Amino acid sequence: MIQYFLYPNTFSLESGEKLEQLKIAYSIYGNPQAKETVWVCHALSGNSLVTEWWGGLFGENKRFDFSKYRVICANVIGSCYGSTGPDDLEDPSQFPLITIRDIVESFKLLRTQLNIEKIDYLIGASLGGQQALEWAIQENDKIDKLILIATNAKHSAFGIAFNEAQRLALQADPTFGKKDGGKEGLKAARAIAMLSYRSYDDFEIKQNDDQKSDDFKASSYVRYQGEKFINRFKASAYYSITKTMDSHDVSRNRWSLENVLKSINARTLVVGVDSDLLFPIREQEYLSEHIPNADLGIIRSKHGHDAFLIEYDQLDQIISDFIENDFNNYKPTTLKNINVYEK
Repeated sequence: MIQYFLYPNTFSLESGEKLEQLKIAYSIYGNPQAKETVWVCHALSGNSLVTEWWGGLFGENKRFDFSKYRVICANVIGSCYGSTGPDDLEDPSQFPLITIRDIVESFKLLRTQLNIEKIDYLIGASLGGQQALEWAIQENDKIDKLILIATNAKHSAFGIAFNEAQRLALQADPTFGKKDGGKEGLKAARAIAMLSYRSYDDFEIKQNDDQKSDDFKASSYVRYQGEKFINRFKASAYYSITKTMDSHDVSRNRWSLENVLKSINARTLVVGVDSDLLFPIREQEYLSEHIPNADLGIIRSKHGHDAFLIEYDQLDQIISDFIENDFNNYKPTTLKNINVYEK
């Protein structure tokens, strides 16, 4: 069940602009008396209903069993799933830039509202991992264990270019910027995005055609993904959140990336996907090398970036090894050579 937190004051953004009203949609699952709290940060087009998109990890008899954990997931500012977003304005194009740091600041307010003193597990993948990483830096005394999946310390020039290509598709739609407008642009943007969410091998295995000159499976696939997406998401929100992802840089107005990462106190698991085009494995290797007390797990998959939503057996095993490790006898290399699984 989705609940709502309304912040009674003006919410100041990193850009210097303000939101006169801040609303955060969130969901709480599991045992309210559980000793451990898990906070989930969702990816770009996710929502607060974590069982809808990460059901392989969360739920009865899953890695994070609701009988054992209290689980919280909040929707990001700029989205179209209940939190304050562009379509709350008469003119969605006037919605301000929301950075990863703004989202974390909003979540800190919600944490206080819910009387949560400590988060036992903070977990996120992709854009969610960017939020979790920033949060672990800002409140390094509040996060006990940190799980970062298919994410990075600073969004890459390659990733920003992919997002800009999608925004160009959005802006090419003459209805973009109007209330509920931009559907055709959003369809094209999502088709572009699918190229970065999957891999060369994934397309070759599933979408390859022989002896054809037109009407290819690959073409139908990306068109289908675009059509499906416009039924559940808003173009204005997509524009906003891709800009949010581009803003991610934990070193901005701080220190070097290495020194900022060294400030993290949480025991950390970093998980990468060996076929990830958008967040290549070297970005997770960088995180694990510079975050103190960090382990690296690698998912072996042909699915690309989206493997974190598909390869549940591997991801469950990697996280289980991390959780069950003897923290009192921690050694930096304990999991680095264990959490590598062949498909």
